Amino acid sequence: MKRLLYFFLFFALGMNGQETVSHELTYNEFLGYVKKYHPLVKNANLELNKAQANLMAARGSFDPKIEVDFDKKQFKDKNYYSVFNSSFKIPTWYGVEIKAGFDQNDGLYLNPENYLPNQGLASFGISIPLGQGLVINQRMADLKKAKMQVELSQAERKLQAIDVLYNASIAYFNWKRNFEEVQLYTQYKTNSELRYKGVESLIKQGDKRAIDSIEAGISVTSRKLSLENSKLKLTKAKLELSNFLWLENAIPMEITDVLYPEVELESSIQETLNTNNLLQTDISIEDHPKINAIESKIDILNVERKLKANSLLPKINIGYSYLSEPQYIERYKFENYKIGIDFSYPLFLRKERGSLKITKFKLQEAANTLNLERLQLKNKINAQQEVIKSLLKQRSLANALVRNYKTMLNSEERLFSFGESSLFLINSRESSLISAQLNAIALNNEFCVSNSELYKIMANPN
Repeated sequence: MKRLLYFFLFFALGMNGQETVSHELTYNEFLGYVKKYHPLVKNANLELNKAQANLMAARGSFDPKIEVDFDKKQFKDKNYYSVFNSSFKIPTWYGVEIKAGFDQNDGLYLNPENYLPNQGLASFGISIPLGQGLVINQRMADLKKAKMQVELSQAERKLQAIDVLYNASIAYFNWKRNFEEVQLYTQYKTNSELRYKGVESLIKQGDKRAIDSIEAGISVTSRKLSLENSKLKLTKAKLELSNFLWLENAIPMEITDVLYPEVELESSIQETLNTNNLLQTDISIEDHPKINAIESKIDILNVERKLKANSLLPKINIGYSYLSEPQYIERYKFENYKIGIDFSYPLFLRKERGSLKITKFKLQEAANTLNLERLQLKNKINAQQEVIKSLLKQRSLANALVRNYKTMLNSEERLFSFGESSLFLINSRESSLISAQLNAIALNNEFCVSNSELYKIMANPN
C-alpha cells in the first residue's frame, strides 16, 4: 500500500498533461496510516515507553550495591593513616537490608576506634526497620506506583490515540462530503449548460421566447457559482486531511486530485469502526480506558495513603553485624558483633497527619470522579446509539425524497419537451432536487460522524 500511495502522490507530476488514473483511498486504509505514522499517535506510544522506563528505574532501587571508601594520608615518609571500607548491600522487599563488608585500616595516627586486625575485619549483617518502612516504604511505594503508572499510561495512550483518530475521521468525512458536493454541482452545471444550448437552439427556430435564454443563463451562472464555492471548500478539506496523512520516516503526504474518498463508505463504516455490534447489546464500560485510567490513579493514591499512614509510626531501625577476621569467618563467635539502634519520632505529627488527610481527600475526589464518569459514559453511549438509529431512518427518508424529486424533474423535462411546461418550473424542480441531494449528503456525513463519535466514546483504537 505504501508504494501504491507513493505512486499516486507523484503520478500526476510525471504525466505532463496525460490522462491520469484515479485511486480510491478507503477509510480503512486512511485510518491504518494514521495509526501507524501520525506523530501524535507515536507520541502516545512514547508515553507508554516512558512509563516502562520509570518502572525500570523504580526496580533499580532493589539492585545490589557495592560501596568502597578508601582514605589515605602520607606525609614526610610517614603513613599517617590508611582507611579502607567496602560493603555489599542487598535491599529486599520489606525494607530489610542484607549487607556484607570488609575493612582494613593501618597507620601511625589511626583513630583508635578504627584499629583492626592486621588481616582486616570482615562483617556480615542485617538491618531491619521495626516501625516505619517495614510494611511499606518509599522504595516499595515507588515500585508499586511505577507498575500502576504503566497501566495508567496504557489507558492514556488509547485516549490520546482515539482523539487523533476521531479528528482524522472528521477530516476524512468532510473531504468526502465536499468531494460529493463538487461532483453534484459539476453534474448540474453540465445539465444547465446543455439546457442553455437547447433553449438557444429553440429560440433560433422560433419555438421559444428570447427571455428563456436569460433564465437559462441565470441557472448556468448560479450552478457555476455553487461549483466554485464547493471547489474552494474541497481544497480546504484536502489540506485539512493532509495534516493527518504521514508516511514512514515522518514524511508528510498531500492529498491530490488523483485520490478520491471511499464511495460506499456509509455501508462499510460500521464494520470498519466495529460499531455495528454496539447498537443491539448492553455495553460494559469496566474495561473502558477512562475507567481504567481513573482506577489506576486511585490505586496510586491508595499506595500513597498507605505510605503516609506508615509515616505516623516511629522510626526504629535495628542493625546487627557479625564480625570476624577473614581467616576465621567460618568460626562463629557470638561475642564478636556490632549492633545499633536508631529511633526518632515527631511529638505532634502535624506534617504527617496533614499529608495523610490531603491524600484521603484526593481519594474521595477520584472516587467521585469515577462514579460520575461511569454514569456519563453510559448516558453518552445510550444517546449515541439512539442518534445512529435515528439517522438510519432519516437517511432512508432522505433517499426516498431524492428519488421522488428526480421523478418530478424527469416528468417536468418531458412536459417541457412537449411544450407543456416552462423553464422556470424545470429550474424550480431541479433546485428542489439539489437541496434534497445536498441534504442526503449531509445526513450521510452526519451518520459517519455519529459512528466515529461512538467509536471515540468507546475509546478502543485497536
